[in-house]
Amino acid sequence: METKSVIIAGVGGQGIILASNLLSEVAMEAGYDVKKSEIHGMSQRGGDVTSTVRFGEKVYSPIVGLGGAEVILAFEELEAMRNLPFLKKGGTIIVNEYRIDPLPVASGTMEYPENITEYLKQKVKTIPVDAKKLAEKAGNMRTMNVALLGVLSKSLNISEDIWLKIIERRVPKKAIEANKIAFRLGKEVVENAEF
Repeated sequence: METKSVIIAGVGGQGIILASNLLSEVAMEAGYDVKKSEIHGMSQRGGDVTSTVRFGEKVYSPIVGLGGAEVILAFEELEAMRNLPFLKKGGTIIVNEYRIDPLPVASGTMEYPENITEYLKQKVKTIPVDAKKLAEKAGNMRTMNVALLGVLSKSLNISEDIWLKIIERRVPKKAIEANKIAFRLGKEVVENAEF
C-alpha cells in the first residue's frame, strides 16, 4: 500500500487530538507503519489545531506538504478552507458543516466567509457532514469527532472491528457505547459515497 496522508483540522476543544490518536492506533493495529504530528495554535482559546497522520508500509516523516493529503477531515468549515491547499489533486475533503467564530470574527474586526461548503464543492470532491446531528442521535455531543472518523473510515479499507476495538480502548468507559453509535452513524452517511 502506498503511504496515505490524512490531515485532521479544527478548533481547540473539538477533539482533534483524540481523533488523530484513534486514527493512528487503528492504522497501527491494521499493521501499518504510522507517523503523526500535531500543531496546536491557541487551542485552549478556540484557536486552530491541525494533526497529520501518515501510514503505509514504511513512512519516513509525519509532514504533509502542499498538495500532499489524500483526505482532509475538517471539524469546522473555516478550517476546511484554510487547509484546502494541502489537498492532493483528486483528493477528498470531509467537512463538518459547523461554524466556530475565530477571535477576529467574534470581536467584529473580520467577517466569517459565507457558503464555505458550496465553495469547496466547486473546487474539490467534498463530503459535507452534520456531525452535530449525528452526535445528538448517538446521545452524546462529545462524539462529533468519532462520527467524523466514521465518515473517514469508508476511505481507508480498515475493518470496522479494528475501529471499534480502538474506540473501546481509548474513550472513557461511560462514553464507549455512544462513540460506537456515532462511528456507525458517520459510516452510514457515506455508505454509497466513493472516495
